Amino acid sequence: MITPDRRFAEAKKQLETIKRGAVEVISEKELLQKFEKSIKEKRPLKIKAGFDPTAPDIHIGHTVLLEKMRQFQELGHEIIFLIGDFTGMIGDPTGRSETRKPLTKEDVLKNAETYKKQVFRILEPEKTKVVFNSDWLSKMDVMELVKLGSMETVARMLEREDFKKRFESHQPITILEFYYPLFQAYDSVFLKADVELGGTDQRFNILMGRSMQKMMGIEEQVVIMMPLLEGLDGVNKMSKSLGNYIGITESPKEMFGKLMSITDTLMLRYYELLSRISLEELKKLKKGIENGTVHPKAAKENLALEIVERYWGKDAALSAKEEFGHIFGKDKGLPDDIQVFELKWEEEEMWIPKIMKLSGLTSSTGEAMRVIKQGGLKIDDQKCDNPDAKLKKGTYLFKAGKRKFLKIEGK
Repeated sequence: MITPDRRFAEAKKQLETIKRGAVEVISEKELLQKFEKSIKEKRPLKIKAGFDPTAPDIHIGHTVLLEKMRQFQELGHEIIFLIGDFTGMIGDPTGRSETRKPLTKEDVLKNAETYKKQVFRILEPEKTKVVFNSDWLSKMDVMELVKLGSMETVARMLEREDFKKRFESHQPITILEFYYPLFQAYDSVFLKADVELGGTDQRFNILMGRSMQKMMGIEEQVVIMMPLLEGLDGVNKMSKSLGNYIGITESPKEMFGKLMSITDTLMLRYYELLSRISLEELKKLKKGIENGTVHPKAAKENLALEIVERYWGKDAALSAKEEFGHIFGKDKGLPDDIQVFELKWEEEEMWIPKIMKLSGLTSSTGEAMRVIKQGGLKIDDQKCDNPDAKLKKGTYLFKAGKRKFLKIEGK
């Protein structure tokens, strides 16, 4: 029999673990009480996080939530990984300046399968309950939908910043978009969630789940808001469209190199949100960097090793570190396995941005021109800063940015 004092101490310990990196917990007092009750009744809490599979690939910005779910999982709680296949076909209006084009069911399900394969690199599959909200939302009849619509006012909906801006600028807002946060809220009702996790951009939607549970006589869920991880630029939210991301399926060498490129300030942020070192170790690390006993580069290498090992294993992480040191250390050199691309030379002299696009060094000639203008291209170790330059047929070693090497053989 656990005494009340021991129960409180254990609950307090769980709370401190879960609070790490969180922007807001609504409320800490309620979460502490839920932990105590869970310990007393030997019943795990139901931890819900919803994901709309609008894109199939995950970057480490997405894993901030997944890491928090893993912490709950290690504490013995039930993880509900909710794939919003039904809501994904509507399209989340959060942060949108216009109505989002809905996805087809086929697109959503295809993306969902890819999503599942990637998230189980972090969560334990056998301890994770994967659910699709179409299982209950698609079965609602007309009267249930009408009842759902009556649970919130238009005035409250227009408190949302994105809706408010669109309304004031006379941009269209569909009634269906108003239903998106209602459906997300109903997910919490149906699942009887004890806790819901989400990014700060989902605050409105998640709080609506809490209020809907109260209206329906269900104990309100605690809301935990996690920050949106800054990308490699240290300013903007990590995003593929901005090119400041680290994909969890990127090669070990690419991932390691990108992590080594972040600032010392951003490194500590990544440690707090992504590393699995203990709170005590994190405090020691911060103090060591402040007083100069820990070199930031060494700390950054350890972070890069930890994250690369998480997705690719220890051997791949050590190999990536060794190659990074070879290219960027005192013995600056070339990668051991530079890829060779045979390119059909279509003209006597071919435009360099076109070569970069055709070889796959860049996704477009526009991107190639940006790399060149920013001084990021070397050909045979000579800097190329002229986006109009051309090359005769031959064999060349291209280096784009800090980490992309490609040997191009003209045919």
